[in-house]
Amino acid sequence: MILVFGSTGTVGREVVKQLKARGASFRAAERDHVDYNGIEKIFLLSPSVADFEIATVNAAKAAGVKHVVKLSVLNAETEAFLFAKMIHRPVEKAIEQSGLAWTFLRPNGFMQNMANYSGATIKSQGAFYQAAGDGRVSHIDVRDIAAVAAAVLTESGHEGKAYPLTGPEALTYYEVAEKISKAAGRAVKYVDLPPEQLKAGMLGAGVPEFYADWLLDLNRYFKEGGLSRVTDDVKRISGRDPITFDQYATENAAAFRE
Repeated sequence: MILVFGSTGTVGREVVKQLKARGASFRAAERDHVDYNGIEKIFLLSPSVADFEIATVNAAKAAGVKHVVKLSVLNAETEAFLFAKMIHRPVEKAIEQSGLAWTFLRPNGFMQNMANYSGATIKSQGAFYQAAGDGRVSHIDVRDIAAVAAAVLTESGHEGKAYPLTGPEALTYYEVAEKISKAAGRAVKYVDLPPEQLKAGMLGAGVPEFYADWLLDLNRYFKEGGLSRVTDDVKRISGRDPITFDQYATENAAAFRE
């Protein structure tokens, strides 16, 4: 039996769909009460809170869980940017030290984040804003992450492995804007802002300052090309070709129209 955390989120919903498609035995973790009875594996995903995930690992071990599959981030092992250093790698280390079997899924940024976080300004202004220069990022569709997760959770042979998951191409945000423009049938542009101006905009929108700083650091890492590599792990593990950004944009064109 598999226990899925974060089952109502962007990635978790897709994991649930693909586990259902495989006929796997699973249940979703409830927010206020986690029942580990009969659970052998967990899919670990939380809203960027390392302490919660570490506490979950400890509780799972005490309950007799055998295998933790953690959703992490690309290049977590390097701790080269704050999301890796402050959130994901500390949890990975705790899992490694727990004695439990583990698998780390380390995806790049989600294609779905374009609609989730930039869709409003694209709709209203025909633009989205970052401070990533012309850095390339191999964005991945969350459906591909879920396909890998479902395979890892239902098959053997993945213990003790970390999988870097990317889309099939590394794009600049200027190229992303071109692809969204083509799919939506309207001009959409990427505006590369100075970091301090982007931070001011985030703070004005109510983003907590510490989180704005983490996002700026991520933009810095994008700009340096830190998340530009492309891997074949999606196809190798799931057996399916990774979804292209063109396909994602075409399927979600309504999210980018006025």
